[in-house]
Amino acid sequence: MARLPPFLLLLAATCAAVANAQLSENYYGSSCPAALLTIRTTVATAVLLDRRMGASLLRLYFHDCFVQGCDASVLLDDTPSFTGEKGAGPNAGSLRGFEVIDRIKLLLELICPRTVSCADILAVAAHDAVVDGHTIGRAQCQNYRNRIYADTDIDGTFTASLRGDCPQGGGNDGNLTPLDASSPDYFDNSYFSGLLSHRGLLHSDQALYDGGSTDGLVSSYASNNDQFGSDFAAAMVKLGNLGVLTGAYGEIRVNCRAVN
Repeated sequence: MARLPPFLLLLAATCAAVANAQLSENYYGSSCPAALLTIRTTVATAVLLDRRMGASLLRLYFHDCFVQGCDASVLLDDTPSFTGEKGAGPNAGSLRGFEVIDRIKLLLELICPRTVSCADILAVAAHDAVVDGHTIGRAQCQNYRNRIYADTDIDGTFTASLRGDCPQGGGNDGNLTPLDASSPDYFDNSYFSGLLSHRGLLHSDQALYDGGSTDGLVSSYASNNDQFGSDFAAAMVKLGNLGVLTGAYGEIRVNCRAVN
């Protein structure tokens, strides 16, 4: 199965749609020419050291954009007078990748002080995490234990392969299993093929193919890698346009964890 086309589509569609939204993919071309390369190389190094980091950065971006838009507010630390998003229920103890964003910001402040926004750093980092074709994520035993022992819409051979590392009586809660067992280190459409075989690791995964309205999309993506890549690119662009602060709105933080 070819894996390159979705990432080329993602890059092309992102550039085209961003331009249509009056945002520019070359915004820092003059003010900080090394910005995109700096972000990309830092992300590549981080993922090389930790294969989960690509998925973590993508998730960090999602969680930022879905709360008041893509403003990098999820990166802010709590203070005595401010309670941020990091400690919220879906985020507490589960979001990762903050140190990668910190590293990128530090490097960019050295070469282009007060120029590149934290929101843009996070957006480009998430883009690069996917374009480079790295892992799409893993789940802990505690998050799928009930599914492999209680659910009936799951392949028996698949559950047998998981139960050894995730005992029913507890323990091994932190053991990690790929969401896509067929190609855990590549962002491709084999995840959807797994759903067709009832090998969705999480209940929420298999719910995408369980006799509902999304069955057709799952089947289509499972058989057409290019369509999945194109639709994912379009979805990422829509996500990235949520609540973007431009012009005099917002600020260029020196430290992404705190307001200036």
